[in-house]
Amino acid sequence: MEGFWISSAITAIKAISYVYDLLTFPVYLVLQRPWEKRKASRRIKARPVAKDENRVTYRSVDPPGPMHVMLERENIDTLEKMLSWVAKMHSDKKCLGTREILAEEDEVQANGRIFKKYKMGQYKWKTYTDVDRYTTAFSRGLREFGLTGRKNIVIFAETRAEWMIAAYGCFKQNLIVVTIYATLGDEAIAHGINDTEVDTVITSHDLLPKFKRLLGMAQNVKTIIYMEDQLKPTDTTGYKDGVKLIPFSEVIKKGNSSTAPLEPPQSNDTAIIMYTSGSTGVPKGVILSHLNIISTLKAFCDAVEIRADDVFLGFLPLAHVFELLAESVCLLTGVPIGYSSPLTMIDSSSKIQRGSKGDASVLHPTCLTAVPLILDRISKGINEKVKKSGSFGQAIFNFAYNYKLKWSKRGYNTPIFDKYIFGAARQVLGGRVRLILCGGAPLTPDTHTQVKICLCVTVTQGYGLTETTSCATVMDKHDRSTGRVGAPTTVCDIRLENWEEAGYRVTDTPFPRGEIVIGGENVSAGYYKLPDKTKEDFFEEDGRQWFRTGDIGECHADGSIKIIDRKKDLVKLQLGEYVSLGKVEAELKTCPVVENICVYGDPHKAYTVALVVPNQYYLEEIAKKLGIAGKSLEELCNNPQVEKAVLQELVEQAKKCNLQKFEIPGAVKLCAEQWSPDMGLVTAAFKLKRKAVQERYQYEINRMYAS
Repeated sequence: MEGFWISSAITAIKAISYVYDLLTFPVYLVLQRPWEKRKASRRIKARPVAKDENRVTYRSVDPPGPMHVMLERENIDTLEKMLSWVAKMHSDKKCLGTREILAEEDEVQANGRIFKKYKMGQYKWKTYTDVDRYTTAFSRGLREFGLTGRKNIVIFAETRAEWMIAAYGCFKQNLIVVTIYATLGDEAIAHGINDTEVDTVITSHDLLPKFKRLLGMAQNVKTIIYMEDQLKPTDTTGYKDGVKLIPFSEVIKKGNSSTAPLEPPQSNDTAIIMYTSGSTGVPKGVILSHLNIISTLKAFCDAVEIRADDVFLGFLPLAHVFELLAESVCLLTGVPIGYSSPLTMIDSSSKIQRGSKGDASVLHPTCLTAVPLILDRISKGINEKVKKSGSFGQAIFNFAYNYKLKWSKRGYNTPIFDKYIFGAARQVLGGRVRLILCGGAPLTPDTHTQVKICLCVTVTQGYGLTETTSCATVMDKHDRSTGRVGAPTTVCDIRLENWEEAGYRVTDTPFPRGEIVIGGENVSAGYYKLPDKTKEDFFEEDGRQWFRTGDIGECHADGSIKIIDRKKDLVKLQLGEYVSLGKVEAELKTCPVVENICVYGDPHKAYTVALVVPNQYYLEEIAKKLGIAGKSLEELCNNPQVEKAVLQELVEQAKKCNLQKFEIPGAVKLCAEQWSPDMGLVTAAFKLKRKAVQERYQYEINRMYAS
């Protein structure tokens, strides 16, 4: 009976929407001019500039934008010059914002457990003039403490205003900033510190205790500068003798009263040694010059539309090249950056008191960066919420989603649906977000579409690597497609080269395919202290630096690139078929029960197998259907019935995504533990460390093949 009423109600809503469409269509046609949007989406964005049977090189057709031209005209070729210039230009405008933490209080949960939650205030802002003053003071303070002189200095801290102040303070003294992810394991952190022979580390109150262990592994460290906590005093006892611990505020204070000279860098000087998160083997230090970084800033300013009222939400690791460059674009263009963390970002975050507002609800940002894993989680969160809303709620949502999808494909906006159906989803991030910049890994078309529709935002994908200073391609602001990463930016060329082994050639039809090679001023000089690896991956040609990415791309008619494979992800199975593990994982990740997945292919077998970290909510739903209740996550993961049901879900998803039979996993192992960077199974950008996962689960892989 319930099904009949729901069906009747949806039929009535469809009838009303049909009448509404008939009445409003002429108005929307005139006001929204959809043909212009469709034409802008299809426009040519890049063209071939050189071509033969083995390779083809593409270049952007767009001219440099106003900010690009201004930076050239003003001869701004270092980050030190950039900050001085924008401080004069934006002086009293808000620059870096930190949310005030008033207290930490106990909160009793429904189950009687007690959690510590923050009582939070408003954002406190530093203006551009303040930031310039703080960076100068920090820079002089370093000199007063005798910590300067063309050397490397590590920043090992979470994303926060002091990170940027420290980095730009170092640039004013021509110090080289070494960035290390806060989420790495001890050995990887010690490797970065020892490799760069660092004697000074800048860290935070929360991460400082790690150095009680790390100082035994990093013998050169003599000074640690720590960023203080808003509430608690920092305990500086129990550290290795002979190591000085200095509060961040002390360095600023010392610098305020100093007249020590500054030593500005030249454009070709190294600004950063940035350790890649290392999806294969030990992290490598990538050498990035001031020129590399300024080149990317020019390209990003050309590619992204900046508005006068924009506000940026900063929460991804600043040790990741993508976040550092995105925030530097904000500094350059006068966009205020409000800092946040996953613990306090939204109203339901783990550290936010019940009834209190998360950072996004207070800041009301318009732009933020995200990696695909975060957008996948948002997408699954939306699906969960819809599922819990009952049959009628699901039916309404599905109707609204398909209605908006249909009209947006035709080039129309749906303001009524955006306000009344999708409005609540928008409010989660403060209600004003218009642009999400996504990079770091491939984003599936399904997630891209769902986030775009449900959050009413533009999702702009880009492609770049630490080795190319985060810059290679960016989607055009008018591009309405999904599954592509955009055309070459205005500062670099993209070349496709034949990869014969897997049959990718630039003569392929309808689209040229091959390994992506990137050339331009944004390309790094190479890896720190790794001459052989530098020689293998980098080369110079016609006065330009080039980098071989190992990624396989195809170029579409409008000059946009689609990443279709990765050299390191390709395995050849027993019967001679090639399987791109990364492609299979990207498709299967859209299956609701999959939180994370690693597909493995043994060259001596005819099929692949999969290790799956399941989504607990969906796993429990599957168990319920099987009549299994009251079991822990671990017990469910070890249950053969549940395992078989999850494998069936994967097979169905694989068929939906048109995967070949040999690409579909033949067995699955459910992993109860979440794969995190500190376990060493994923990078800080949450890309799989395939070898590490394989080594950890080798017994289970053998068991799957044996069965």
